Amino acid sequence: MEKTMTFTFLLLIVFAISSSPAMSGPAQLYNVQNYGAKPDGSTDSTKAFLAAWADACGSNAPATLYVPAGRFSLGKVEFQGPCKNSAIEVSIDGTLMAPSDYSVIGDENNWIIFVHVDGVTVSGGVLDGRGSGLWSCKSSGKNCPTGATSLEFSNSKNIEINGLASEDSQKFHIVINSCQNVKVQSVKVSADGDSPNTDGIHVEGSSSVTILNSKIGTGDDCVSIGPGTTNLWVENVACGPGHGISIGSLGKDNDEAGVQNVTVKTTTFSGTQNGVRIKSWGRPSSGFAKNILFQHAVMTNVQNPIVIDQNYCPGESNCPGQESGVQISDVTYQDIHGSSATEVAVKFDCSRSTPCTGIELEDVKLTYNNKPAEASCINAAGTASGVLQPSSCL
Repeated sequence: MEKTMTFTFLLLIVFAISSSPAMSGPAQLYNVQNYGAKPDGSTDSTKAFLAAWADACGSNAPATLYVPAGRFSLGKVEFQGPCKNSAIEVSIDGTLMAPSDYSVIGDENNWIIFVHVDGVTVSGGVLDGRGSGLWSCKSSGKNCPTGATSLEFSNSKNIEINGLASEDSQKFHIVINSCQNVKVQSVKVSADGDSPNTDGIHVEGSSSVTILNSKIGTGDDCVSIGPGTTNLWVENVACGPGHGISIGSLGKDNDEAGVQNVTVKTTTFSGTQNGVRIKSWGRPSSGFAKNILFQHAVMTNVQNPIVIDQNYCPGESNCPGQESGVQISDVTYQDIHGSSATEVAVKFDCSRSTPCTGIELEDVKLTYNNKPAEASCINAAGTASGVLQPSSCL
């Protein structure tokens, strides 16, 4: 009797293990073409993608939403969670194309967005935002839509974006908003250097985000870092054209979350408007930026290689004559070298009421016209060490 009970108990254990999600075998494959998607570049495949997502999201087992080679036309697509599993891969071998008429999604804020998902990976493929028509509209001074972000993850966690190319977005290319534990690697972002508000990767209200091994050339910030960002790591990113890697703008709102624990290392900037930048609106705010490290950066013909601007006031509206309340502290610049396109290569223009503190310069060597560049400090305090060119103004 005892042997029989033992054998039965073992069978129950084996059955439990074999039926657990971890042992459920390969991921279920959901090919968008099986749901009616057409790779002809013109047929609207939005409903097919959403139907494939519904099945992948509703699967108890790991799932793959597969996009084969070809050009798939999509309108606004919102991939909603939470899902029944936390291992969904969106594997893209083809190109996803936004509508040719920019007004179709121009006021939607987003083209493709994932909301409340856990454990989603987007790998490969091309996102073609077809934004040039909207850019032309904006440059003409006409009344135009604000534009749609090509890809956003919102209120999600354990996310990966790997090997994706995003081109010609109407507005921002990739946005990480209110997320935790995100890894972005080997992405390529491209748009015209004069395309408006086409930030490459924007991170806001998120923690534990890593951006690695990527090439970003666009008309705005290559990487922009918004309020509420903590524990961000950016490494091996090539930027240009664009406005550089920017923390901010901060302080647009009076009551605002701060930015802290940001590392930006092993980066290159080619012909960009800025290199490493922190900017805040010139008006009262409870915001802050602290514990920031910019390390191992190479500048080539960059207009403002190192800059803190606490008098940001686009359009001279709602801020002239006011002082920024954003507290900027403990910012380190280490091993920054190359060439500046302007005479003042290091510019700290800080707030009189809330000065910058704890600024550290170490081994900074920047030239202008093959001669040592200059530095300018206003309301900034800190230390300098190692080889310094220009000489420290702290």
